[in-house]
Amino acid sequence: MKDLLCSEFQDTVERCLVRHRSVLDVMTKLQESNARINRAIAKSITSCGCLTISAARQRVPEDVSLQELRDHMDTHLAGKLCENCLEAVEVELGNHLFYVAGLCNLLSLNLYDVLLKERQRLSALGIFKFC
Repeated sequence: MKDLLCSEFQDTVERCLVRHRSVLDVMTKLQESNARINRAIAKSITSCGCLTISAARQRVPEDVSLQELRDHMDTHLAGKLCENCLEAVEVELGNHLFYVAGLCNLLSLNLYDVLLKERQRLSALGIFKFC
């Protein structure tokens, strides 16, 4: 079922991605969509105020294990996206996924396979993948 959803999404992107067929176009649109995600989140903080950021140095006990580290890390976020900001962020994330799928299409990659392989790497390496 999940494979079908990814495949249908990737096929829909293939049919809809007409104007930006160059890999250069898709790469730059992907970068632009990332900036729009960041902007939507920033606006939820600066314009709406439904989210706030309170950032400080992470305080981690010296004797904590790598597995326990997650429990001591702060997101620096307070609040929750309101309905309007949530919708804006979801739209921008959707656009980003569109261009990720478009890039997969241009490179003859299957999005579902990419997700599966990344999940397998995460399962094998876990938190060590990002150390």
